[in-house]
Amino acid sequence: MINNRIKEKFKSNKRAYWATIIFGTVMIISFLAEFIANDKPLLLKYNNNFYFPIFKTYTDIDFGGDFPTPADYRDQYIANNIKQNGWMIMPLIPYSYNTVDFFLSTPTPSAPNKNHWLGTDDEGRDILARIIYGIRLSVIFAFLLTVISSIIGIICGAVQGYFGGKTDIIMQRFIEIWDSLPQLFILIIVASLFAPTFWSLLIILLFFSWTSLTGMVRAEFMRTRNFEYVKAARILGISNWRIIYRHILPNALVASITFIPFLISEAIVALTALDFLGLGLPQEYPSLGDLVRQGKDNLQAPWIGISIFIVLSTLLTLLIFIGEGVRDALDSRKEQT
Repeated sequence: MINNRIKEKFKSNKRAYWATIIFGTVMIISFLAEFIANDKPLLLKYNNNFYFPIFKTYTDIDFGGDFPTPADYRDQYIANNIKQNGWMIMPLIPYSYNTVDFFLSTPTPSAPNKNHWLGTDDEGRDILARIIYGIRLSVIFAFLLTVISSIIGIICGAVQGYFGGKTDIIMQRFIEIWDSLPQLFILIIVASLFAPTFWSLLIILLFFSWTSLTGMVRAEFMRTRNFEYVKAARILGISNWRIIYRHILPNALVASITFIPFLISEAIVALTALDFLGLGLPQEYPSLGDLVRQGKDNLQAPWIGISIFIVLSTLLTLLIFIGEGVRDALDSRKEQT
């Protein structure tokens, strides 16, 4: 009954409900990026044999070429061989995030046209393809960062709030010192020592993001630890960790869950900002921050800046609407209207 009430309250918030549908649709598209934007055919028939280049790498030799290198299906010689001896079905957008279009008729960055719906960047790569792949990368990165940091923060906040005393004082002073560290300077130092990767950057940002929920969980545990049912559990001899996990943590999680969409949006902004500053992911990654940088560097190509502005603002707005809807649905003080 409680779950049904929460669902109905969330659905009654039309803004959050439609934001969830739109965000889910965007994520489905991004997770199917290889089937939507790719320079490899979805299905290929050659000499009465079927090939699936999107799942397996084939060489030029397989299609009448001379080299044992991965087949370039945009090469005229290979494309003509396939056309004469079969057929191939290309994705809706025949470019991947790292595909450079060497057949552009205008200098890069080129304006939107029938081949590149949102134009190309200054390296001749399709902007729409990079956006589709970039959304997936950013959301996955932000989701992993949020989940891992939330788990660590909730555990630390639970220990502080439940045990209190010296444990709380020592941990609280440590968190205050830790939060005062200059994050940007540390990231600059780390970036100068080695090239960040997806996982190394995730770990670096995790060092500074795990404190997000600590204060709220700590306050909730301090409030709840003196309730009658908690005192009764202690009298019955139930262990502290079991009380924390079974009796107090569920109440703290309700408040924590409402912050998850906001933390995801913060993580997306953090990754985009680092990529924009050149301290984030390497060039080979489809980064939204790289498109922001290119929009700044190529003011004569406004389609780059406009495209990435609309994408980022829409993505973050949807997450904020979802967060507000979850918060209102879990708030027992607000009755359904």
